[in-house]
Amino acid sequence: MSQTGPHLAMKMPSPRSSMSRVYDPNMKRVLLSWSSGKDSAWALHLLRQDPAIELVGLLTTLNTEFQRVAMHGTRRSVLEAQGNAAQLPLWIVPLPWPCSNEVYEQRMAEVCNRAVAEHVDAIAFGDLFLADVRAYREKQLKPTGLEPLFPLWDIPTGELARTMIADGLRANLACVDTNQLPASFAGREFDEAFLDDLPPEADPCGERGEFHTCVYAGPMFTAPLHLEAGEVVNRDGFVFADFQ
Repeated sequence: MSQTGPHLAMKMPSPRSSMSRVYDPNMKRVLLSWSSGKDSAWALHLLRQDPAIELVGLLTTLNTEFQRVAMHGTRRSVLEAQGNAAQLPLWIVPLPWPCSNEVYEQRMAEVCNRAVAEHVDAIAFGDLFLADVRAYREKQLKPTGLEPLFPLWDIPTGELARTMIADGLRANLACVDTNQLPASFAGREFDEAFLDDLPPEADPCGERGEFHTCVYAGPMFTAPLHLEAGEVVNRDGFVFADFQ
């Protein structure tokens, strides 16, 4: 992977080992839902600031037909580099293509069973304000006993987006919904200039699916990823910008 822009190495506290089989009852063991994008990355950053939380891994759904993160289109190789930079193991949930909701829920139930067996207490999500999405996650987790956490919930998204950028998060737009944004936004840097160019009806964090990102640097990583931009393709109204 080669560099696409200026990156600064960023330091973070050494994570507590997720491999230990001695569980501290005073610590909440948390698995983080990881999309490869900015919101899950920022959730990781905030969770790491809580001394009562032990992060045990990054939970990711992977399209096995293309070996890419579902919806974001992030390559598995980039996903693995993110996991290394975050110093957390990946919990990959393999999904077929196409994937029915029934199969998706079955695979997620399996990973929840694994989490319970490994003494995980909670699963955290990077959701921002969509109440129906939160309600769905809470409903799915309720039978498992796993606690749903939403560390970014109800933070004003304009404020959140600018805080991420100001505090060193770096990401590229990996996917754009052309029904909501111009195709030319695909591949752009998630930065102040991008925010200024967004149409007023678009959410600054893309919470309504306007866009998805691929994070390559930030305070949640030990070092930046050096990504090379690849082809840009349009698939059924979604424009994907490849990075590797």
